[in-house]
Amino acid sequence: MFKKMLAILALSSLGVSAYAVDASQVQKSIELKDGSTVYIFKDGKMGMEDKYGRATYMESGHVMETKDGKKIIMNGNEIWRVDELLHKDHRG
Repeated sequence: MFKKMLAILALSSLGVSAYAVDASQVQKSIELKDGSTVYIFKDGKMGMEDKYGRATYMESGHVMETKDGKKIIMNGNEIWRVDELLHKDHRG
């Protein structure tokens, strides 16, 4: 029984570290007209932070306007990656 619990613990800790996101995965961040920020990751996927600093949902394919008036289209919806970036110092 003890060996099974140890194996489960070891496997679960591997799974958690596989989902860790660091800031080096962010290729670019773009401020939007409404005060929110879009993060573009190196794999081309995007995630969004609202104007209050929270990871937020944005439907893939949605057209957004940048602060300087350009239009960009949301690709993906990487809420969990943005959440990890915003809270990286608060989790341990």
